[in-house]
Amino acid sequence: MKLLARASRNAEAVPAGLRRMRIVATGLLVAMAAVFLATRALDASSMGGHPAIGFIRAFAEAAMVGGLADWFAVTALFRHPLGLPIPHTAIIPRNKDRIGDTLAQFLRDNFLIPGVVARRMRQLDVASAAGRWLSAPAGSEGRLRRGASGLVANMLEAFDPQRLGGMVKGAIGQRLRTLEVSPLLGQALTAAIAEKRHLPLLDGIIRWAAQVLSSNEHLVRAMVHERAGSVLRWTGLDETLADKIISGLDGLVNDMADDPDHPLRAKAEEGLEVLAYDLQYDPKMRAKVEALKADLIDNPAMQLWLDGMWESARASLLKVARDPNAAMSGKLGDMLRQLGTTLQEDSGLRATINRFTRRAAVGMAADYGDGIVRLVSETVRGWDARTITQRLENAVGRDLQYIRVNGTLVGGLVGLIIHAVDMLL
Repeated sequence: MKLLARASRNAEAVPAGLRRMRIVATGLLVAMAAVFLATRALDASSMGGHPAIGFIRAFAEAAMVGGLADWFAVTALFRHPLGLPIPHTAIIPRNKDRIGDTLAQFLRDNFLIPGVVARRMRQLDVASAAGRWLSAPAGSEGRLRRGASGLVANMLEAFDPQRLGGMVKGAIGQRLRTLEVSPLLGQALTAAIAEKRHLPLLDGIIRWAAQVLSSNEHLVRAMVHERAGSVLRWTGLDETLADKIISGLDGLVNDMADDPDHPLRAKAEEGLEVLAYDLQYDPKMRAKVEALKADLIDNPAMQLWLDGMWESARASLLKVARDPNAAMSGKLGDMLRQLGTTLQEDSGLRATINRFTRRAAVGMAADYGDGIVRLVSETVRGWDARTITQRLENAVGRDLQYIRVNGTLVGGLVGLIIHAVDMLL
């Protein structure tokens, strides 16, 4: 029962086209064997001397030998023929690790060298291709879109999510570590102050201060009560003093909110200008910001956030890849089609995008080429021999069965020719 169940699972895993070609190739071999045995049996009969019998037998004999030889060769690629441990058989399972290393090295030598990537990218007009793909109406180039989407989905599912996510997270972290954010923050703050875009932020801070004061009056009263002398507490003047303090603070915050020219607002804006300058030009401030950035990147909460961001991005990519037509519908689809049209019409934008894509590809090849090679090699090494054998056999097995058919027929023709020449001589 276990053998039957295992055979059933294996049969279900084999594509229908491959099963049909196996039946055809095996059936042709069996037919040639039957013809050969039949012609041998006719040797003892009254028709044994008929000239046609010799030609038929020669064809069937040579076809049977050719078919058996090709069956052995095809089978030896994936397993031991008849389960016998014959040397130099089961080639793919025995060399699984070497296949992974060779595939990885092939990618490294032919695709991931910066010079090779740069030459290939110069020949590609990525922006135009993206524009045509985005602007094409739904349904056109459907096979291309489905094929590309299926390829992306299979790649995302094939690679180890944790290892690939670690590469993405490491790349983001490395980029953040090498980027000095202090001058960027200072420039952004300077531009915001010059264009008065900081005022909503300042108004929000004032409103937040008012809300904090309103919700924490009891803390102010408690602090005044604790620090007031016994005489003030006995006479109840501590409550009056607390009311005055709260009223004064509330009035100050309201005046700042209502008066754009309030002195404290001016002081706050002056402080922001000083902060913007220090962020750009003060070495101590820049060092503090960099140290804060490093602590933030190394914080476990930040790492968890990056993990969640990667998983969310990967899930979104898989969703779009599995259903590309859904991604091209609605407002998002209209925006993408408009972007595609712009890419096709604006030569300057195309040149900029192509240049950026080329530089990004070359940079990734230089920085992460070795990591990608290791990822491919270790992924293949992580597959068990049965998995890689089944995947390769399902991919190329149908063509290999054609080789068996061709070997049977070609062998038969060679045998027929040899027999004819022998008869003539």
